[in-house]
Amino acid sequence: MNFKEFQSKLSAQLQLPLPGIDAQLKLAPYARITRKMASELDSAPKLSAVLALVFPKNNEPHILLTLRNSYKGVHSLQVSFPGGKREDTDTSFEQTALRETEEEVGISPKSIQIIGKLTEVYIPPSRFLVHPFVGVTSTQPIYKPNATEVAEIIECSLSQLLDDDVIKEKDIFVSTTQLKMKTKYFDINGHVVWGATAIMLSELKEIIKQIV
Repeated sequence: MNFKEFQSKLSAQLQLPLPGIDAQLKLAPYARITRKMASELDSAPKLSAVLALVFPKNNEPHILLTLRNSYKGVHSLQVSFPGGKREDTDTSFEQTALRETEEEVGISPKSIQIIGKLTEVYIPPSRFLVHPFVGVTSTQPIYKPNATEVAEIIECSLSQLLDDDVIKEKDIFVSTTQLKMKTKYFDINGHVVWGATAIMLSELKEIIKQIV
């Protein structure tokens, strides 16, 4: 399957009902709460958006991830999708995801086509309600990472994502519980991808499995 055909099938699949919480729970470090439950517990969460960017490299689809730089916060040095907090000047969550992607890794929104979105994720430690979008670009990106925010660019190939051996388990400190918990994660190029990013990546994996 060439990239154009993959893009078309992924776009069509994203218009169907999403796997949602069932797919998310496969990589959740603890019992997740639904969007409805989150709104009842936290009526005014902080709002953000991220972008799962799919692009071709070596004749295979890849997904962009970043390693956050070190900072004073619960998500320091974690692997994430490009994205961040919604600003008052943003007209939509889609714009937030595109703006943050350009700010973090230097990819122009003009080169990205948004083809759908994933299920929202509420992150209790930071109180962010995340709106995840899926976008594609027809060529391999040229990155200009923001050194303040991004420590490393990580490219996850489709074959790596779909390999079930990429999912592993170990004890990880979870700030919500203040304990180390046996937690499932994606081992992507030697990086531990867990928490909210793994939850979103798990849903994307389930969607892609339906088209390949």
